[in-house]
Amino acid sequence: MKIIKQITDFFFSLSTTLWLLGLLLLLLFAGAFIMPGTQEFQEIHSIPLFDWLQTEPLKITWWLWGLTGILAILALNTIFCSIESIVRKRKVTQWLLLISPQIIHIGFLFMIFAHLLSAIGASQELAVVREGSLVKISANTLLKIEDININIDYYGYITGWAISVEYLSDGKTFKKDIIKPNNPSVHMGFNINVKDLRAYPVEAVLLQINKEPGALWALIGGVLFMAGIVTLIILKIKVER
Repeated sequence: MKIIKQITDFFFSLSTTLWLLGLLLLLLFAGAFIMPGTQEFQEIHSIPLFDWLQTEPLKITWWLWGLTGILAILALNTIFCSIESIVRKRKVTQWLLLISPQIIHIGFLFMIFAHLLSAIGASQELAVVREGSLVKISANTLLKIEDININIDYYGYITGWAISVEYLSDGKTFKKDIIKPNNPSVHMGFNINVKDLRAYPVEAVLLQINKEPGALWALIGGVLFMAGIVTLIILKIKVER
């Protein structure tokens, strides 16, 4: 029973949060020195993070494993502290004042969950394509470059461009889209945009294909986090007045 109490006291403690945040900063500081001088980190965005971690030596990835463990403990600490706060203050009449910090906590947890999904399934690929090229983006889906339209002015400068693409499954087109500046093609968690293009001697495009399964969860988490902070500030100002 004593061990259980020590564990619960650890997760319910605000001091635990502060110590964990301090350790996070130290590990991030260490990573800022390790990453620039290590060639292996150039491929970190091309495959899911956890897959990359398993293939690289511990001497350069120890700080990332440490960050993963601390974030997991910090997430549990956040859940425990939120539950304790609601139980202790359940009789508060201004329920918005009670729930606002918990909205911030929920937003933080969504962002942690988003990073976990991305660490498991995110990827980034580059592909040089021309009209008619096919690019495999998933087990059952191909991307076909239907048309490359590059506008060039009198002096030979590119003034605009648009790439027409089709998504195929089992040889049949099920979706058409157009990639334009600041307007990537998005499909089933894939974000496809143009990294570079060439008009001469043959029109060609360098596509960047990103998969971010945690993007939506990160957006939800960010919105909740900001909403909780703004609500809490407004309520605090009203109470002080």
